[in-house]
Amino acid sequence: MSKPQWQPAQALAAQHHPRYPGETLAYREARNALLAEEIELRRQIERVAALRRTLPTSGDVPQHYRFDSADGPVTLQQMFGEHDTLVIYHWMFGPQRERPCPMCTCLLSALNGEMPDILQRVAFGVVARAPIERMQAFAKERGWHHLRLYSAGGSSFNQDYIGEDPNGDDTPGLNVFVRIGDSIKHFYGDEMGPDTADPGQDPRGAPDLMPLWNILDLTPGGRGTDWYPQLDYTADGGHCH
Repeated sequence: MSKPQWQPAQALAAQHHPRYPGETLAYREARNALLAEEIELRRQIERVAALRRTLPTSGDVPQHYRFDSADGPVTLQQMFGEHDTLVIYHWMFGPQRERPCPMCTCLLSALNGEMPDILQRVAFGVVARAPIERMQAFAKERGWHHLRLYSAGGSSFNQDYIGEDPNGDDTPGLNVFVRIGDSIKHFYGDEMGPDTADPGQDPRGAPDLMPLWNILDLTPGGRGTDWYPQLDYTADGGHCH
């Protein structure tokens, strides 16, 4: 099938005709130039997503990992449920932490609301090394009702799949697994981090999963450099360290 012939982004932007009260010609010219870049960005996002979907599966999962859940011990195989795809988010909440990472928590709070929709397509688990009782207690405090929590404290799962660094510190991350017959294979892992960041840029993934940052990126002030998500906004609200 031949590749569709797309119009130049500048042409698409030029034929777009919204107008806002009181806008100036200078604003419209600048906005149309930005719109052309946004169109190109959307095309790039779609291209990368298509490339991601064509990844071959990686290695077989090396062992029968076991986790603790609210309903007792489960295996990685059981975490798939009725689906053939399982997404795992590695929550920075290890046994050495009194409180979990606020940045992870910010993302998980957003995903909690989306989870009934996500679970229509794939299985999704949140894995941390803290005991399951502490994970459940925090979920209750935060008002999470839809996230499926699993403690990997008794296995090497986080270490094997880059949810823990060689020093034993938590590392945020996301991995995708696929079930093919009776075997489980690794498909995708988020590999963007400080070592892949351009100078002066936040080492975020692409696409950025954080709704918070995507909203702030639409504003004049952007993300800011003197502010960070907290677990709460009282005087003793916790930062991520």
